[in-house]
Amino acid sequence: MEKTDVGVLKPEAIQSKIFTIRGVQVMIDRDLAELYGVETKALNQAVKRNPERFPKHYCFQLTNLERDEVVTNCDHLSNLRFSYQMPYAFTEFGVSMLASVLRGETAAKISIQIIDSFVSMRRFLYENAAIFQRLDTLERKQLETDGKHLRPIPIL
Repeated sequence: MEKTDVGVLKPEAIQSKIFTIRGVQVMIDRDLAELYGVETKALNQAVKRNPERFPKHYCFQLTNLERDEVVTNCDHLSNLRFSYQMPYAFTEFGVSMLASVLRGETAAKISIQIIDSFVSMRRFLYENAAIFQRLDTLERKQLETDGKHLRPIPIL
């Protein structure tokens, strides 16, 4: 993990571990465990010991399909393909709550950096929403145009 100072992660190192699953930005338990410097099993046990702190909109377990998509898109998570345990995904709120159940100065500092990365990415998406909308419109028009050219010619 790339750090700028002792205990300070580069924003890009965190942002590269944030995915959109089920329409929300999340981080996978293994990536969070690495950032917090704990074992994935220990992180998940802390969550299971405190279920009242982790409702479904804070933390959820991936489906087989979601796991396969994450593995396909991220080489560093390739070992998840063979795991018998489905990984958990944590939203920004779940990451914040992790700091309270993991405790410690490191957990608090890392959580702040991760949440800042979530906010930064959300700000980027908001500020560029018009551009993304225009690209989506252009892509749809292109697909429609391509579809018209691929239609079979009726035989008379």
